[in-house]
Amino acid sequence: MKKAAPGSGPVIIKKYANRRLYNTETSSYITLEHLAAMTKEGRDFKVVDAKSDEDITHNVLTQIIMEEESRGQTMLPVSFLRQLISLYGDSMQAMVPGYLEASMDSFRHNQEQFRTAVEGAFAGSPFAELAKRNMAMFEAAASAFKPAVATTGAAAPVASEAQAGSGDDVAALKAELARLQDKIEKLAS
Repeated sequence: MKKAAPGSGPVIIKKYANRRLYNTETSSYITLEHLAAMTKEGRDFKVVDAKSDEDITHNVLTQIIMEEESRGQTMLPVSFLRQLISLYGDSMQAMVPGYLEASMDSFRHNQEQFRTAVEGAFAGSPFAELAKRNMAMFEAAASAFKPAVATTGAAAPVASEAQAGSGDDVAALKAELARLQDKIEKLAS
């Protein structure tokens, strides 16, 4: 996650007893939707209880996820949630956060490689704008499968293993995209 400004650290958000959130950077009250937007923008923030100064960022981020899930934006399958709950108190509990973080990092890395490959294959062609729109639709569809990547064998416990195979996949995608671009150029002429 990016910092708010170099050297200044995360934006401090104070949560009051009445559940209101106060952004100390902008000196204004905000909502959970604002925090969700800040997260999507890569803004680093820390939520603290206004009375005790306790760091409650984890609780607030969990609350944002719960609200997104209740709005029909479900991304976490019931089976994944059941597996996650069953790991609380298990001897492996300490390893789960690192595994999930490595899996998500690997997923984002692979997603970025795929996006770069698709954009590069269509750059300069008359179908570049069409490719961008199709890529946006693909990303929207792929976002529905993010948790599945973290829980299946597709994302190995060691992130480097997951990334090792991604180079071959990207090369295959680039070759297929080049073949499709040649066909499109032949059709256009």
